[in-house]
Parts: sequence; structure tokens; C-alpha cells
Amino acid sequence: MVAIIPARYGSTRFPGKLLATLKGKTIIQRVFEQVSAARLVDSVYIATDDKRIFDAVNGFGGNAVMTSTSHTCGTDRIAEVAKNMECDIIINVQGDEPFIRPEMVDDTIKLLRDDMNASISSLAVKIENKDDILSPHTVKVVADEEDYALYFSRSPIPYYRDEWSDLNAILFRSGKTVVFKHIGIYAFRKDSLMKFSSMAKCKLEEIEKLEQLRALNCGMKIKIKETEYNTFGIDTIEDLRKAEECQSIFL
Repeated sequence: MVAIIPARYGSTRFPGKLLATLKGKTIIQRVFEQVSAARLVDSVYIATDDKRIFDAVNGFGGNAVMTSTSHTCGTDRIAEVAKNMECDIIINVQGDEPFIRPEMVDDTIKLLRDDMNASISSLAVKIENKDDILSPHTVKVVADEEDYALYFSRSPIPYYRDEWSDLNAILFRSGKTVVFKHIGIYAFRKDSLMKFSSMAKCKLEEIEKLEQLRALNCGMKIKIKETEYNTFGIDTIEDLRKAEECQSIFL
């Protein structure tokens, strides 16, 4: 099993964020170390188009691979690296998710390994407050009775019609209002990853700015497992400040 972490330097809200320091180490090093601790991962690579990240990764002993600068999403970037690798399953972990846990990586791998009908696997966690339900930065997912994803959105889904007639004053009832946050980790079968990367973006992907909608649009099955762990990505300097204040999971 190979894990590949896409890592670009450019970011609209926080340029160079992956090289920012979180509790004494760069964010990209934190992600690399968390993924490397997963039991089912054989090797971890960081795919980047920027020499600053490349040099930083090599500096802490990681495996960096330079990629094209033309990729518009992380999955296309990891596909470039994975195409010449001998592996059955590739794990994609976002480079700005330092709180991803090794257990989450292993769960994502096992989920795909055990379901031959799935092309991709991923995780979701129950949302516990209405701010996350309303936030466009929190991606939501709904799945069918067999836990295959039906849709991902930045909008509140499912829509509780009776309680949410006014989205500015929605009723959130803990334990009864069940909305799932999608966690940005994927396991791909290699052939599914190559197929995904060869396809043009679909309209829904362009509208929502969510690359996983490309997979659903072409009929790929994405298996979702509920996890007990929550994470949050570092998108802004304020996110980094909050991360510094979190109780550390880094031992």
C-alpha cells in the first residue's frame, strides 16, 4: 500500500502554509509522520510542484517527488506519481491535514480492501454543531443504505425541511440531527485512480469545487465509513492558531 500526499505551495488564503510550523514541525512533516505511522502503509511519498517543499521534505528525511505545475487538484497530482508504481491501492491524504490519525489511514485501506464493489473509500464523522453544517468550508456527504456515497456538497445535506425553513436559524438537535462531515482522505484502486485522472472535470465538480464529484459522475462507487475521529485542515493563519491551541495528538 502506497500513500501519496499532494503538496502545493500556492494557496489563495494562506500561501506556503505547508511549510508553516505547528508545534515545532512544519505542517507537511506532521502529515508525513502521521501517515507513516499507519500499520498498513508500506511507503509514503509527498508529491509537490515546488522546490521549497521538495527541499523541506528531503530535509526531514521524507520522500519527495516533483510533479507537473499544471495539476488543478491533488488527485491528479498523485496519479502522476502513482502511474509508474507497482501497487494495488493508493492512499491520498491532504497535505494540510496534520490531525489525521494513523488509525484513519488504516481504516480507509481496510474499507476498500474488503469491498470489491468499491472503487474508492473514504471517511466521514458526525457533525456536532450547526456552524459546521452551515459552513461552506465543511464538506458534507450523504450515503445510501450500503454506505456508498450519493453526493458531496458544501451546502447542508440532507436538508431537514421541517426544522430548517430558515437557514439563518436552523434547529440542531444533538443525536437527532445527523449530518456527516467528509474527511479528506481517500483510498483508490490503482486502475480507478488512473481512470479518474484521465477524465475531464464534470459540471458538478466545477460548481462545488469538489473533485470527488467527478468520480460519482462517472459511476464510480465511493464507500464511506463513519469514524470517531474529527480533523480539520489548515486553510488560514487563524486555523494554524487554533491548531496550536489544540490538545496535541503528536506524541
